[in-house]
Amino acid sequence: MLKKTNILYGKGIADKVLKEVAKEVQELKTREIVPLLMTVEVGENAASRVYVTSQRRTAESIGINFELMEYAAGTSQKRLFNIIKNIDEDSYINGVILQMPLPEHIDSKLAQWAIPTRKDIEGVTPYNLGRMFLGVPGLMPCTAQAVVAMIKSTGVDLKGKEVTIVGHSDIVGKPTAVMLLHEQATVTMCHVATAERGLLEEHVKRAEILVVAVGKPGVIKGEWIKPGAIVIDAGINTVNDKIVGDVEFEAARERAAFITPVPGGVGAVTVAYLMKNTVEAVRWQTSEDRGE
Repeated sequence: MLKKTNILYGKGIADKVLKEVAKEVQELKTREIVPLLMTVEVGENAASRVYVTSQRRTAESIGINFELMEYAAGTSQKRLFNIIKNIDEDSYINGVILQMPLPEHIDSKLAQWAIPTRKDIEGVTPYNLGRMFLGVPGLMPCTAQAVVAMIKSTGVDLKGKEVTIVGHSDIVGKPTAVMLLHEQATVTMCHVATAERGLLEEHVKRAEILVVAVGKPGVIKGEWIKPGAIVIDAGINTVNDKIVGDVEFEAARERAAFITPVPGGVGAVTVAYLMKNTVEAVRWQTSEDRGE
């Protein structure tokens, strides 16, 4: 069995990011600017509420103001868009998060695209995703930033490394792939069709670095892990009232050089980058150096 030191916890990485963000927040306050993060929630979702609680706790710990706007599940799409418009026009609000999932009658993608570009601290609007695609610094998806930070924390040289990403969502899989391509890694994307063709195991076994963000417990078998691989599990699932990832943790740990736990891994770093994006958004909003 590998030593327990192969478990890649997120707290240390998150604390390092938050320490720098806290310094920036204090610097902004000397200019009488207090960052305000606004979360909008439509309907109730247990997993979403855990994320909101983490946002509030982390924001308040480093001096960022936090507010939660809650609306009934029956809120119309038109009303939600008006709410977002009002947030755009409120200069005291620096960052906005639209909690997912939204009720089925609301087009989630259109709702995210309605978020003002300079307040898009989750990096989900077309403009910010486009900047990321082109390698221009800006507001990038928080989980993807967290994944890349955790990989880099191992000291690995990413140039030419075989990376397999399982899950091609717009906010995790795809942006993570783009960020790693900017680091000159060799990236393979896997998704449901890969599994349907029976090729998922083959791609996973080849991976020197494996990133999984599917939302399906145990989809990646421990025996598939390449010996010495770095495994980043960004999946969050509830099984028998227990939070687990997408990777068979104990079996995978026997083979991996580094592996993130769930919980205790990617989540904390994601929230840290959300705070970092909030400060970045403030700087963007108060500077004429960057246009839209």
